Amino acid sequence: MTPNPTVSGSLRNRLMLTLIGGAAILAILLFFAVRNYAAKVAQQGQDNLLEASVTSILDAAALRDGVLEVDIPYAAFSMLSTPSDDRVFYAIYQDGEFLSGYEDLHLTGGPAQNNWVFRSGEVRGERVRQVSASRTLVGLGRQTKIEVALGQTQDALAETLEQISRNAAYLGLGFFLLTTALSFWVTSTTIGQLNRLTTSVTRRGPQDLSPFKKPVPREMAPLVSSLNSLMGRLDQSLSQSEDFIAEAAHRVRTPLATVRSYAEATLHRVERKDNREALRAMVRAIDESSRAAGQLLDHAMITFRADHLEREDIDLVGLVRELVQRLTPIAEMKELSLSLSGDPSVPYSGDPILLQNAVRNLVDNALKYAPSDSTVQIEVTAVPNARITVRDSGPGFPPDEIDMLTRRFERGQNATGTIGSGLGLTIAQDVATAHGGTLVLKNQIEGGACVTLSL
Repeated sequence: MTPNPTVSGSLRNRLMLTLIGGAAILAILLFFAVRNYAAKVAQQGQDNLLEASVTSILDAAALRDGVLEVDIPYAAFSMLSTPSDDRVFYAIYQDGEFLSGYEDLHLTGGPAQNNWVFRSGEVRGERVRQVSASRTLVGLGRQTKIEVALGQTQDALAETLEQISRNAAYLGLGFFLLTTALSFWVTSTTIGQLNRLTTSVTRRGPQDLSPFKKPVPREMAPLVSSLNSLMGRLDQSLSQSEDFIAEAAHRVRTPLATVRSYAEATLHRVERKDNREALRAMVRAIDESSRAAGQLLDHAMITFRADHLEREDIDLVGLVRELVQRLTPIAEMKELSLSLSGDPSVPYSGDPILLQNAVRNLVDNALKYAPSDSTVQIEVTAVPNARITVRDSGPGFPPDEIDMLTRRFERGQNATGTIGSGLGLTIAQDVATAHGGTLVLKNQIEGGACVTLSL
């Protein structure tokens, strides 16, 4: 079972939160930037109107016969009219003495730029924006200085700023929503590259260890290079494992077969009963060791090949018939016969080496437990699916142990005294699973075991 990797957060969520957080900060900065700029523009507009109004009042001032006359033009105040009916305050001073207007509207102190001074203050409990300016008049050898202070409430400006703030908030919200949507899209596009790489790895067959050649973003190149390097090492390791299994099978089976031949030859030349019994025990031990070693190697080979089946289009009937022909001499030595029946041809796409190994173990098990002068029946059918059934007339499977007999090294109680390693049914089970099939064990009503390999 493949262990689950240790997960530490989500790259998608981290990227998305980073982008959305940045968008929120930009939206807030955008709101204040637009609002402050709009407030400056609006304030500058009011200041320009106040400046124009004061200019018109100063231009209307004149010295006649040494007396200051100020005829305030109508346009001086009409240009300050607003939808909110803002109040206008004015005050006129001559040489620092109050002449007309609102006496509590004082001149703006402080340094003036271009003889104009603007400030925000309070008159009669209302917030006003006011401007002060002066002009020097000369006439009949006399010189006098006229100063005008003009103030206006800011109700209309406040409404305008409120509307601007609301629009700026809508603009910031729209920017945030748009950026959030773009963040989802950018995140999905970025993570999509990883998902496509994952899908490409997942869709590969176990035997496909070729390197990735599709273009990938520059940031993913190290990851793909590491994967290619890993698959290269894995391919080399699997090839070495396969070669080792084949070589080990040859080196283990060949010496055991040689020793068995010498033991049998010696058995025929020995006359003493105790020596003959010892040699028979030796032959039996060699057979058991040979079988155990062979099945262990077969199981290792099946475990190796199960993850990367080398499927071929084969005829199961032809495959089983060839196996029956090879096992017939062994069956005849035990005074048994093999019978092949079923469909004339069963085409199937599978790994012929694994399938032949599984069927050989099933038939070999049947030959071990079938009584003399009986027949081991092998049936190959294609309906409802490709299946191979092996029946014998032996003692059958112990009913209370039938569910555990496909486990490794598990043998039934009736196997005492019979050579075996407890791997035959395990091998058949693994082959069935590798081909997406099942192995079913049951006892026949008339007696004997029945094993069905469904593919």
